[in-house]
Amino acid sequence: MLVSASRNWQLLNSEYTQRLLLVFKIMKEKYDYDMTILEGYRSPERQNMLAALGPNVTNVAAFQSYHQFGLAADCAFMRYGKLVISEKDPWAMRGYRLYGEVAESVGLTWGGRWKMMDFGHTELHLPGVLKKP
Repeated sequence: MLVSASRNWQLLNSEYTQRLLLVFKIMKEKYDYDMTILEGYRSPERQNMLAALGPNVTNVAAFQSYHQFGLAADCAFMRYGKLVISEKDPWAMRGYRLYGEVAESVGLTWGGRWKMMDFGHTELHLPGVLKKP
């Protein structure tokens, strides 16, 4: 699914981008974790396609996700030039916890605190973006 995911920083909200870049900088300088975006902006069509795969992928349809507004990204770590996503890797799990702390310190919401934990996910909540039914 990652092959068709957007990693285009230009499609992200500028305020979110600045906060996420700060998180990446802190993660590298303070903790020596290199980070990368797995997916940022997500089209409504892609969101619906992912939602159709079931709740183990996502619980929300188009326009119920901050991804559609460029206000969310799924991120992971690079180690020795390779992508590390696995929560079974103790090094990566430590990184996700640090990532969550740093992200929250700059005002982002971290998916690692959700019932369906999403350790690599952060989002910026702006008023009026998601319309609640």
